Amino acid sequence: MILVGVIGILVSLVLISIIQKYLPSLGRRDLGDFHHGEGAPASRLGGLALVGSFVVTYWIINIFSPLAAADAAVYRTIFIAALAMFCLGFWDDLKPLGAKRKLAGQIIIAGCACWAGIHFDNFKNPLTGVIHPLGVFGPVLVVFWLVALTNLINLIDGIDGLAGGVALMLMGLLAYVGFNSQMPYLSLCALGMAGSLLGFLYFNFPPAKIYLGDGGAYFLGFLIAGLSLANSHKGTIVAALIAPLFALALPVIDVSLAILRRGLKGLPLFRPDRKHLHHRLISGGFSGTRAVLTLYGVSLVFLLLALFAFWLEGRALPILLGFAGLVLLLFLGSFGFGREWFSVGRVLGNSLQMRKITEYALTLSRWLELEAERRDSLDEMWSDYHFMLARLGFSEARLTLAGGQKIWVANPGGTPGTEQHHWRQEYRRMTIEFVAETRAMDRQLFVHLCELAAEAWFKAAQRWCRLHAIASGIQSRPEVEKCMNSRGCKIFCPHSAVNCDR
Repeated sequence: MILVGVIGILVSLVLISIIQKYLPSLGRRDLGDFHHGEGAPASRLGGLALVGSFVVTYWIINIFSPLAAADAAVYRTIFIAALAMFCLGFWDDLKPLGAKRKLAGQIIIAGCACWAGIHFDNFKNPLTGVIHPLGVFGPVLVVFWLVALTNLINLIDGIDGLAGGVALMLMGLLAYVGFNSQMPYLSLCALGMAGSLLGFLYFNFPPAKIYLGDGGAYFLGFLIAGLSLANSHKGTIVAALIAPLFALALPVIDVSLAILRRGLKGLPLFRPDRKHLHHRLISGGFSGTRAVLTLYGVSLVFLLLALFAFWLEGRALPILLGFAGLVLLLFLGSFGFGREWFSVGRVLGNSLQMRKITEYALTLSRWLELEAERRDSLDEMWSDYHFMLARLGFSEARLTLAGGQKIWVANPGGTPGTEQHHWRQEYRRMTIEFVAETRAMDRQLFVHLCELAAEAWFKAAQRWCRLHAIASGIQSRPEVEKCMNSRGCKIFCPHSAVNCDR
């Protein structure tokens, strides 16, 4: 067991060093991503190192600890499907596929894995001990479980070290479950992956030098889901479902509320935003290191609850759920955003109006982005942006970058003494501010529209600069600076000239 863990660490460290030396730009994280925090350019091929490391440890495990044919077929199916899920995410890292295509691919891979032998036929009630056959619902639940955990790990990968750290805790839990349930193969596989994650976190902990990418997150999520189901048919229902769910309680709540929040506002459910728990900690003044360590601490509490669920075989499930809820409420309350998170009633009351306005704002945003292909200068695009701001009800906007500042005012004379909403946010090298009269909209709608309007400009300016730089055939950095300064890019674009990849 120790040997497998050590080999996982060493292989992961070696592979990441090779990637950084020979593939430094392939899959590099896009600094134009509006919803991620500041960070230096870094490769998104961390998942490739994890896959390579796991292949090596899996080969060694099968040499020294072979399984019976039936059990070996189940694990082989899990690992092949996990590799397929990695390929899907890796493809998206190199060339974005879109949310619908990725989801369809995930369902197909999970369905094939279920058909090939990853099944869940019976449900054992942890409170009564009664076994209930699932029938046709079994395959549906298996596919849902595999796809849900695959996406869950990816959705929490929004801050350096978070997804890798949570996955490490889950691998430790699975290793413990396998050891105490006399499943040494499960323990060895989990420990090999835990070692690989330790090597990866050496490079991924803030400030990160390499990222998981969608490929790595998909691989980890599917592997965790598959390993937790591998022995479910042997009656270890607590180890299969309840214990991992407890360990993932914080990200499950975070992602569930994110989907609810987006649905009520009329936003696409898988659309990224900056309102996840880790974003709120950072916007509240936490450094990246402090934020991820705080989330580690809370996740460790839930991991202990998961161990209790395993030890008690689920018999004290209501008590553990109540304690988990109490811990969650205390955590949210201590950082001052619990009230905002759970103000579902107020959001629900304004949902219909919010959805209509959101659809209108997104339509204007798409129009502005298309205008990037028609305009010769960003000054012209800034004039188009005035139209969008006026239609959304803003009274003033101010854009500040390294090259200067641009101000738009709907009514230069103004109305003296009018109460106003103010909103200001920094995104990388861009600071954008909006003002609206309180009689035009309430505070909640104002903040929502500010976020959509800021993102609209960011994407449109980014697209304009990319299209014109490519069209000009610009390669060298001095030429980039000359072109961007002459076109006004340095004033309008979220990227400073000296950091433009083109």
